[in-house]
Amino acid sequence: MTSATAAANVAVIGAGISGAVCASLLAGRGVAVTLFDSGRGAGGRMAQRREVMEDGTELRFDHGAPYFTVTNDEVARVVGGWEARGIIAEWKATFACFDRATGKFTDFEKEGSTKKYVGVPGMNSICKSLCSEDGVVAKFGVTVGKMDWLQDRSSWSLASLDGKDLGNFDYVIATDKIVASPRFSGLTGRPPPLDLSLFPRLSVMVQDIPVRPCFALMVAFSEPLAMVPVHGFSFNNSDSLSWAFCDSSKPGRACVPPNRQSWVLHSTAEYASKVINNIGPRKPSVDALAKVAEELFREFQATGLSIPQPIFMKAHRWGSAFPAIAIGGDDKCVWDKSTKLVICGDFCASPSIEGAVLSAVRGASKIMGCLNCPSGL
Repeated sequence: MTSATAAANVAVIGAGISGAVCASLLAGRGVAVTLFDSGRGAGGRMAQRREVMEDGTELRFDHGAPYFTVTNDEVARVVGGWEARGIIAEWKATFACFDRATGKFTDFEKEGSTKKYVGVPGMNSICKSLCSEDGVVAKFGVTVGKMDWLQDRSSWSLASLDGKDLGNFDYVIATDKIVASPRFSGLTGRPPPLDLSLFPRLSVMVQDIPVRPCFALMVAFSEPLAMVPVHGFSFNNSDSLSWAFCDSSKPGRACVPPNRQSWVLHSTAEYASKVINNIGPRKPSVDALAKVAEELFREFQATGLSIPQPIFMKAHRWGSAFPAIAIGGDDKCVWDKSTKLVICGDFCASPSIEGAVLSAVRGASKIMGCLNCPSGL
């Protein structure tokens, strides 16, 4: 460990997969990392939802990203380490496509054509594990409200949304795409943390990244869906549903009683946009979510697949989660060397877990380069 590395102090904003990977890679090289996330725990869109039914039975749903695949060598090296540690496993499931117009399954994808990986025992296990490594100080329930570049000290000063001083840092890695977006104001009523008027070079890239909203429906049944021959399928010709996955069929989900099945369905972006246009950008009410759950479930039943009444049903809104473009160019991240600021995430590379990991690897490498760390993460 060089003294430069030991002295370096990095703030990471966001404990989704990009932030978690950056934190883990830098801490592994002896860099002091403080990670901030407004949520209660790590995961972002790789979150797992825990729900307790009236009889006390616990249900868990990967209500964001259902699984991921890997084609890039840099990402494969990182993922290989996760597999060796047992925090991910291969999900050997058969997938298909369901056509709403014909009522038939088509395009059965055989196992092994592309390995599908899942976190064990939940998708959030990956982020949780990375955020709890030595050298990472994770602070949850903290929203960064202000990021000030102190030119004379060549460092960043961060403050929380409620004005608390969060400290000074040599480098900042922002993995939340609304850090400089007007959408931050829509959610909090405050200006975004990063004032882009001070960073004209960045402003073209990051001010407002278009996104695809989505609603997730978490639903559990007391018996398997007898007429569904696969564990995951996409929808053709459905106005409101885009895909469905049998969550309880994933490896490591041992807590589900033998016959019970839990499923996660995602809406189309068009359906979600229509709902959000009606109810506004802030957190939807319980009633609004119940109405969404009913509508999406009715569409599931309308498939003619003999979908029984569920024993549990709840909707969740992903308001601005899924990016519609990638802004990172060949770098797969945005790097401003003069202010020691990295912006990374799937919105810099490609809208997938693999894209998020690749962007994080590239972002961490930029900082390593400045600290004269050996590269080859």
